[in-house]
Formats: sequence, C-alpha cells, structure tokens
Amino acid sequence: MRLPPRTADALLAGLVLLLVTVWTLISGWHAHESAPRAALGWALVLVGCGALALRRRWPVAVAVVTLLACVAYYPNSAQDGPLMIAFALALYTTAAEGRFAAAVALAAVTLLAVGLGEARQAPGHRQIDGTALAMLAGWLISLVAIGRAQRTRTAYLHEVEQRALAAEREQEARARQSATEERLRIARELHDVLGHTVSLINVQSGAALHRLAKRPDPEAALVTATEALTAVRTTSKDALRELRATLGVLRGADEAAPTAPPASGLALLGDLVARARAAGLDVRTRVTGTPVPLPPPVDLAAYRIVQESLTNVTRHSASASVTVSLDWEPTAGTVRLRIADGGGPSGPTAAGTATGSGAPGSNGSGSGDSWSDGSGSGAIGSAGIGNGTIGSAGTGSREIGSAGAGSGGTGIRGMAERARALGGTLTAGPADGGGFVVEARLPTTPTPQEGTSA
Repeated sequence: MRLPPRTADALLAGLVLLLVTVWTLISGWHAHESAPRAALGWALVLVGCGALALRRRWPVAVAVVTLLACVAYYPNSAQDGPLMIAFALALYTTAAEGRFAAAVALAAVTLLAVGLGEARQAPGHRQIDGTALAMLAGWLISLVAIGRAQRTRTAYLHEVEQRALAAEREQEARARQSATEERLRIARELHDVLGHTVSLINVQSGAALHRLAKRPDPEAALVTATEALTAVRTTSKDALRELRATLGVLRGADEAAPTAPPASGLALLGDLVARARAAGLDVRTRVTGTPVPLPPPVDLAAYRIVQESLTNVTRHSASASVTVSLDWEPTAGTVRLRIADGGGPSGPTAAGTATGSGAPGSNGSGSGDSWSDGSGSGAIGSAGIGNGTIGSAGTGSREIGSAGAGSGGTGIRGMAERARALGGTLTAGPADGGGFVVEARLPTTPTPQEGTSA
C-alpha cells in the first residue's frame, strides 16, 4: 500500500530530522559552545529538515531554504552535524520534479559558495581541499543526474499507463460498437422476415374471407379455406425457419462471429416469388447475364431487398403486378436489382424517393440468360447500415420509409442501409409511367463502408 505523497514527505522529513539529530549528538558529544549558538544550530536543523515535508509541493523553494540553512549552520555551529543531507534530498527532488534548470543553478551556486569560502580562508585553516571539492562537485552532479533520470522514468511510466487506459477504452468502445451493430443486424433480419411474412398472411387471410363471403356453398367454402390455410401454413413455416436461423446465432456460445441465416439468398428467390403469387400478386421475373456465386453478405442483401420490396407492394400498393429484374453487369462488377409495381400506389410508395449509396464494387463477368422461378446461386450473409432520405411529394421532406401522414417505417431505409454497407447504391421512388420502383446495384465483391458492418 502506497502512502499519500504528503504523508510520505512528512515521514521522510521526520526520519531525516531523527538521523541528523542522532548524528549531531554523537559527533558533537565533546563539543562546547554557548547556549545561544547551540539553540541557533538546532533551530537551523529543525528548519532545514522540516522543509522537506513540502519538497514536492514547492521543490525549488525547499531547496533554497535547506541551502540557506546549511550556509548559516556550518559557520556558526560547533556541532557540525550532517544537515547537508537535507539539501541533497531537496536538490534531488528539484530535478526529479522537472525543475532541471533550477537544480543545476542551485548545484552551481553551492559549489561556487563552498569554493569561494575555502579560498578566503588563511592557509592552514581550510577544511576542504581540492580533492574534497572535486568530490563535492561529483556528488552534486550525481544528485541532479539521478533526479533527471527519475523524472524521465516517471514520465515514461505515466505514458505507458495512459496508453494502456486508452487501449482499454478503445477496446470497450469497439465491443459496444460490435454489440450495437449486431443488434441492428438482428433487428433488420427480424423486420424483413416478420414484416414480409405477416403481410402475406394478412393478405391471404383477407382474400380467403372475401371469397368465403361470396361463396355460401359449403364445398366451395371448404376448398377456399383449405387453399388459404395451406398458403398460411407454408408462409409461416418459412418464417419460422428463417427466425430460427436468425436467432440461432444468439445461442452459439463458441461461434467466432455472428453469421447470417443459412437459408436465405437468391437461390430461394423462386420460393419468395411463389409466396407472393399465393398472396395474389402477379410476379414476373427477368434476368440478363449469367448468374455468378455471390459473397454471403451480397447474396443475403439482394434477397432481402427483393423481399422487402414485395412486402411494400403487398402492404401499400393497389397494383396486382410486380416485375423483378436481375441484371448481371460484368463491366461494372455489379448486379442490378429492379422491382417495379404496375401502378396505383398508396401510402409510402407515393411519398417520394429514397437513396443510399456506397463505393463501387469489383469487376465480374456474365452473359445473357433467362431465369425461371427458384433459379440462381449464392449463399447468405449480413448487411450493414447506411443512410438516405425520402421527400413527400409537394409538401417537404421526411425520413425514408415514412408512411402516410407521420407514422415512421424502416423498410426503405433498411434496404438503403444494406446496399450502402456493401458499397452499393439503392434508389426508391415513383416511376415515370406510374407505380413505384426500387432499384439497387450491389458489387459482386462487397466493399464495406467505414463505420458499417456488412
């Protein structure tokens, strides 16, 4: 346990006083001097040693006081005690506390004063010869040098401690950032999965109720109900599968890094289109170029963008037709997604445009081909975060994904974030000929943006 600096200095001053007192009494046992001179000598010893209690608060002043005490003590006292120890400690403290110039000046003044004092003595009365004076100079230089070295060492240890604290704070900040990014990733996945699935189930249930109201015949009603329940079961089964895969990473204690659900990607785009068709949408697909295996983050982001776009059409558009286009662009090294409905929008699909962008990707290759439902390749991954804005037509602007008259949403914003996190771009807004268009370009090799997680 380390003592507080003031307590340690007071204790050191007491120990030096005890040492000087004992030494003086032993060495001056047979010395005889008058009471006033003895009282003056002990007063100077008390002042010189007591000043050491303040050596770190006022190092230069303490060194000057101890030096003056020595100057007054040695010519006037017959005891000739080791009061010089107090000055030596004060001189060392001055250098150790960073007052190097003052320490050098005090050492030089001390050496000159001793030298001049001895030079003025008559021959045969000198107490310090040339050798002793040289030794004194060496001791003074050593004290200043040791103090300087201690100062350097203390500064180095302080810097090391500060660097360690900074590294610890940076590590904690990175851990918090990683946790935040993972929460955002899981929130995006849950939003995409649940939003899409619940929307389809709502549409399928509503359509079934509408048909049942028009068909009082029990057999026809049974067929209608069976079809609706089958579609709901299939949709909910797929949603449960994706939820298990998404939440499964939270239970992976030995997992090095979170992974995306292994069952989502462009390879399952056919199933996604089939579910949308079961909900009553007329979905047409088109592809140009030859599909190439995509990195997991890009593959998942492409799938989620199509999924969210179909969900928005189901929830907000009066159109019953949607065209999903996938264009492989080998020159730019990107894959372009375009989801356009047939018009008649309502809600946020008529609000304005939203954009999100990032750095371009690397080059790829491809050639013309057609795409049937369920075809494609690639795996899955995760996307990051980005930004974008959407303006309401003729009335100002608001954040992307806002719905209606003031209720907020995250669908378009989430798509823009996914694209930007991978170094791609995404635009969303009304088409020239009516309807709403979502268009995204994703690099075939992801280039995550700074401050985002892919």
